[in-house]
Amino acid sequence: MLTSKERAQLRAQANTLETTLIVGKGGVTDGVIAEAENILTARELVKGKVLEGAMMTPREVSDAICEATGAEGVAVIGTKFVIYRFSEKCQQERNQSGRAKRKTVSAAKADPVRKGIRARRHAAKMQREERNQYFRQQAIEKAIERSREKQLRGED
Repeated sequence: MLTSKERAQLRAQANTLETTLIVGKGGVTDGVIAEAENILTARELVKGKVLEGAMMTPREVSDAICEATGAEGVAVIGTKFVIYRFSEKCQQERNQSGRAKRKTVSAAKADPVRKGIRARRHAAKMQREERNQYFRQQAIEKAIERSREKQLRGED
C-alpha cells in the first residue's frame, strides 16, 4: 500500500512520462494485461490512456489492470491513468548505477521544515515551563511572607 507522500512522488514522476499503454474499445483484454506486465517489469511506472470508444471508465480500467497485475493505482485524471508496481529488475539496475531506491529515511531527516517546527515548539515549551516555575516560586515566597506578617501582627 502506497502512502500519500509516495503516491504524490509517483504522480510527479509520471508527469514527464509518455503514454505507453492504450486501452481501446476492446477494453481490458489479455493482450493489454500482458503489455502492462511487460512495462511494469521494465519501468515500474505506467501511464495509460483510455480511448473514447472504450465502454469502460479510466478508473475501471485502472482497477482491472491493477487487480490482474498486482499493481497499485497512483492517479486517474481525465482519460489517463497511472499505475505502479515495484520491480526487482529496476531495483538491481538502480543498485548497479548507485541510485538505490527504497532507503528508509527517518522522519526528522526527511522533512527539515517539520524538524525546525518541532525545535521551535520545544524551545517555546521549555520557555513556558521556566516562566511558570518562576511564577510558582514567586507565589510561594509571597505566601510565606504573608504568613510571617500575620504571625508578627498576631504577636504585637
